[in-house]
Amino acid sequence: MPAQLVQAGRPEERMKNKFDGRPLHVLLAMAACSVLLNGCGILFQNHEKRADATLEPTPGNSARGTITLIGRADGVQVTYNLTDMPPNSDHALEVHERGDCTAMTDQDASPVFALQSDRRWANARLDGELGNIRADTAGVATGFIVATDVSLDGVRSVITRAIMLHRDGTNPYTMSPHNVGPAITCGVIRR
Repeated sequence: MPAQLVQAGRPEERMKNKFDGRPLHVLLAMAACSVLLNGCGILFQNHEKRADATLEPTPGNSARGTITLIGRADGVQVTYNLTDMPPNSDHALEVHERGDCTAMTDQDASPVFALQSDRRWANARLDGELGNIRADTAGVATGFIVATDVSLDGVRSVITRAIMLHRDGTNPYTMSPHNVGPAITCGVIRR
């Protein structure tokens, strides 16, 4: 018989020739290693840390929008897309301690987020003070801020805290940035 006819024989013969000399447990171990290595690739992929907040207007206001927070090596990128704001106006964007948007007067809002150790310095900038954003002539504000003092996990995590847009912006030239007026929109940061 010609050689090509022997190789094209029955399936049992082809299988026998292919795995000739290898015990079954070696083949199973090789298959298991292959599956584990493929699984490790998924396990060690770079998983993006992300959270979102939907901002709804506070009583008497119309500003609304979305906030997306993405963890980066240099902090948290806070991307905002807000509408129905007063045209050509500056507003302070802040993270507050409690994730509660039901009571929105200055007296009822929780303090701006900061670690207890950071609160000891009078008039110091707090972790939750993300910065000012500006509405254009149509009352729209889009862009991002990189917040270096907060994170999406650990002790500086802003997850489940309220993020508020306040009526006024902070004055970068004063030592007391905490007078920003009432919130005009609020949302809770969630994964």
